[in-house]
Amino acid sequence: MLSVNLYCKLFPFKKLATDSNASLPLLHKDGLIFNTTLPECYKNQQFINFCSLVDVSSPELDLRTATSAPKEKKVSKKIAKESSYTISYLINSCGLSPEKAISASEKVHFETPEKPNSVIALLEKHGFSKTHIANLVRRRPVLLLSNPEKTLLPKLEFFKSIGVSQAHLGGTISRDPTLLTRSLENQIIPNYNYLKSVLLTDEKVAAAVKRTSWVFLEDPGKNLAPNITVLKELNVPQSCIILLLTHFPEAIMQRHEEFRASVSEVVEMGFNPLRSTFVLALHAISGKGNKTIWARCYETYSKLGWSKDDIFMAFRKHPNCMILSEKKITRTMDFLVNKMGWESKMIASCPTVLFFNLENRIIPRCSTVQVLFSRELIKKKDLKLTTVLLPTEKYFLEKFVTKHEKQVPKLYDFYEGKIGIEEL
Repeated sequence: MLSVNLYCKLFPFKKLATDSNASLPLLHKDGLIFNTTLPECYKNQQFINFCSLVDVSSPELDLRTATSAPKEKKVSKKIAKESSYTISYLINSCGLSPEKAISASEKVHFETPEKPNSVIALLEKHGFSKTHIANLVRRRPVLLLSNPEKTLLPKLEFFKSIGVSQAHLGGTISRDPTLLTRSLENQIIPNYNYLKSVLLTDEKVAAAVKRTSWVFLEDPGKNLAPNITVLKELNVPQSCIILLLTHFPEAIMQRHEEFRASVSEVVEMGFNPLRSTFVLALHAISGKGNKTIWARCYETYSKLGWSKDDIFMAFRKHPNCMILSEKKITRTMDFLVNKMGWESKMIASCPTVLFFNLENRIIPRCSTVQVLFSRELIKKKDLKLTTVLLPTEKYFLEKFVTKHEKQVPKLYDFYEGKIGIEEL
């Protein structure tokens, strides 16, 4: 796509029309005059308004970001000035890119900075960073025209009152500023009351809204309440419902029929509704995104030697093993199988190890026990996957490090990565 900079380099702007045959826009003192041969995609109102005052050295702009508008040969100074002021403000005060500023200017318009300045000042006072403000304005530019004290402040204070910390407030709201457009009394507080009745504590309600703002945007009676009823009919414990709604609200807020289908699928896979793995599995197969990840994980495990039974065994033991990244699975399996010599199928029976950090846990522990084994200080039976990787840090140090420091000086330094194998 052409940008203003690139277009100007190819077809330099001129202050007055001198060449009636030139296929380029010509700047006139009262605005822009377009030659009839200029491409139609550049004959739109937003581009006219912006280019009537733009400096050719300005940042690159996509000339096709604005939508088509009635053709005009000439734009008044007033329209050009008002439009350019809004765009300039969105760029300089809100941190938007020129392209986003032009797009946002289609939805918001102001001639003076008083109101938007007061909105930005309020947001900054409540911990919104420049990035948060840019994201908020890009998504909901009309919020710049809100009454900060009457409209925005009560909502910000409400979310802080239920436990959304100032450190998280900006990120939570800027991801979906729609929260600030909804009625506090008619929607936000009623939704909060329902969520509190299910989750029991403000801390968990705050955790849910940090995961997705939809817990406050959608009527609970539409999908959430009916879906919870489905789980209760299966005797899913309240603690598991709380787990699902707190950490994976998008799963329990699916369309009701889709949720029912997901529940049936998890039941058919043999998951026990009384255990937490049931709701974790429900999350793993919920939604198109997770289903795609599940299928990709299945393919990855198959390539690494797992059978269908191995995959489903691992899934039943630890459902989240089917939402790991392909890179994480491959790197961990490669080390455990090719470096340590453990069978791929052995990992399927203990999928928990796939969640451990490779650099901080798996490699240091495995390298340490390999040293001990090579010096015949431990036996092969001590090199089991479960005995090396699953124990707590305290237990591992006592069994494999402290116990052998006399025979292997600096073993702890080696385990900590402070020295290499050649220094032992």
